Amino acid sequence: MSPRTDADTGLAHCEALLRPAEANRELDVGGLRLGYQLKRATRRTIGFIVGPRGLAVSAPRWVSQPQIDSAVQRKADWILRKLAEQGQRLVQLDAARIDWCDGARLPYLGEDLCIRTTGALTRSVLQEAQPHLDQPRTLHLRLPAAGVPAAQIRDGVQRWLQQQARALFEARIAHHAAAMGVQVTRLRLSSARTRWGSASSDGSVRLNWRLVHFPLATLDYVVVHELAHLREMNHSPAFWAIVRAVMPDYEARRRMLKDGVVPVFD
Repeated sequence: MSPRTDADTGLAHCEALLRPAEANRELDVGGLRLGYQLKRATRRTIGFIVGPRGLAVSAPRWVSQPQIDSAVQRKADWILRKLAEQGQRLVQLDAARIDWCDGARLPYLGEDLCIRTTGALTRSVLQEAQPHLDQPRTLHLRLPAAGVPAAQIRDGVQRWLQQQARALFEARIAHHAAAMGVQVTRLRLSSARTRWGSASSDGSVRLNWRLVHFPLATLDYVVVHELAHLREMNHSPAFWAIVRAVMPDYEARRRMLKDGVVPVFD
């Protein structure tokens, strides 16, 4: 028996991707029963989209159903690979959901952060890890010790993380900007789902507060990336030369950012 791959795991955990509720056609593909949503459209070729809701096929009105199914079979390897990737992503996102209660845990600067509600405090306090006591880094929130709604804990944690993010960004910008010969005129926090940062020619920089979940080395890569844009507003070889001069291992740091999954705040 061959070892299970990430693809196997993705499909095993996400049967709904193989048989989505929106499916209006089914056929056997690669030994699996695959359902997909077929849409007829004014177009010249058959199109395939694999997303969080499985496979969607868009076909010209004049193409017969056997022709469509045959096209799906020819794309079977690609379709199953993409479905497996989607499955893995959904598994990761599910694991990233936080049960917002006393004792909840989430990543902060690449390490475990335990959340505790402590009503006696005048402000939220971060307690560093105590390895000799097997205690992780702990955030003591200024909230009642019991009976706190999950949304209140979530919002308190988010506010604290955003405060830490701004302080960290300001410090790292100050550290790198002088060496790179650039000046930041304004720093804004972002909550974007798909973008970690941006920079404008007027010197303003926007950074995603969720970067505080990653190790400092990864956060630093995004800061350097955006500061480099203040010299080169593109992704040309000249731009990457600037990044490399400051951060020779930037490619490894970028991979950590790409592969990471941040907690879900909902």
